[in-house]
Amino acid sequence: MRFITRLGFLVLISLSIISSASRVVAQAPATTVTRLFTGADGQSHAEDTVIAWRPARLRAELNESESVKVTGAQFLRWPRGFVWAGHPASKRQYVIIISGRGEVDVVGGKKVQLAPGRVLLAQDVTGQGHTTRSLGEPRVSATVATAD
Repeated sequence: MRFITRLGFLVLISLSIISSASRVVAQAPATTVTRLFTGADGQSHAEDTVIAWRPARLRAELNESESVKVTGAQFLRWPRGFVWAGHPASKRQYVIIISGRGEVDVVGGKKVQLAPGRVLLAQDVTGQGHTTRSLGEPRVSATVATAD
């Protein structure tokens, strides 16, 4: 009887560990958007924000974020080694890095690394702006202008 009790206990513990491990695997890492904004000092700053997910209306297996009203989209190709010093964003827009690498410099020497999949929300449309540079091969990004 003790053997069966111990065996049952081991089975329960094993199932609990497997269940916990599968939940950890199923949890996706946080999805962040780096927001560039003009601070009270008139300089560009950067902060990471986490996308809030909710169950999708489309299908139960999917998650979705809040919808954002947009006014247009376009693709930009940045040449190798291109540097655009001290400029504010031309409009409030999402910038999605598709290929290539680069960086954005903001106040205090902070460098935001740009790589495929990185999403920026450029809202620093006033002030001294930021510096953008391409590193290595040409970079391709998509810009999506927001309605606000």
